[in-house]
Amino acid sequence: MAQVQANGLTIEYDDHGDPTAPPILLVMGLGAQMTLWPQELVDALVERGFRVIRYDNRDIGLSQKMDGAKAPGMVRLMLLSRLGFTPRVPYTLADMARDGVGLLDALGVAKAHIVGASMGGMIAQHIAFSHPERVLTLTSIMSTTGHRKLPSATREAMSALTKRPASMDEDVLVEHGVKVSQAIGSPGFRADPAAVRERSRALIKRSFYPAGMPRQFAAIVADGDRRERLRSVKAPTLVIHGEADPLVPLAGGEDTAAHIADSRLKTIPGMGHDLPLELVDEIADAIAGHVKAQV
Repeated sequence: MAQVQANGLTIEYDDHGDPTAPPILLVMGLGAQMTLWPQELVDALVERGFRVIRYDNRDIGLSQKMDGAKAPGMVRLMLLSRLGFTPRVPYTLADMARDGVGLLDALGVAKAHIVGASMGGMIAQHIAFSHPERVLTLTSIMSTTGHRKLPSATREAMSALTKRPASMDEDVLVEHGVKVSQAIGSPGFRADPAAVRERSRALIKRSFYPAGMPRQFAAIVADGDRRERLRSVKAPTLVIHGEADPLVPLAGGEDTAAHIADSRLKTIPGMGHDLPLELVDEIADAIAGHVKAQV
């Protein structure tokens, strides 16, 4: 792993595969470190002939933190979102998209295949409609358009995501991470609890910075409805969505595909709001097939 200056910030990233191979930029979601892109998926994409770059968004992981910047609390943000009000935010999804483009600049990558998951899908959408000259293809995974009338997350999923841990003790934080994973994960592909616990502990040891999540969520709420902006996307687009997603229901993926011309929607039975190892080859094949179809 390494760091570069991108869009005026320090961004942590890693880079896998042949540097001359077609580049894929992986953009992760809300409060999620880049290591939530499973290494197995990175390796599978490298095996399929790609250079794979992933990075920590600002305010998470080992990238620069926006210390001191204030955003409304998570509960208030949820209320503002439901009412259609735009909060004052420290930064926007457009700013986060510029971080990704800045990383490509720093690495000397003129164009890339952009793949984003959840909030990362929203950022990837921004890159596609605001920086189209940098985008070879777009893949939006378990993401949405921001349309307020789409179905909401289940109460259990949203509660797990927004509930604070009982303490900052490492073991308590690990169990909190396990509960979040169980609440939003794939009902058709339940991971071994011991493996989930091990991953949760590894994430906490790598970085624990809960202050960034409300600011990232504020950026999502402030971004509003992207449907009209998505109509301008010209990059060949694949939308992947789990049919059992409790956090961003399938309708979000369907709406995304409906507002990007000539896009293709792939739904996966039993998949929730995560990237199960059992689906690594299917997702890698889908991305690789989408990319190679444009060559």
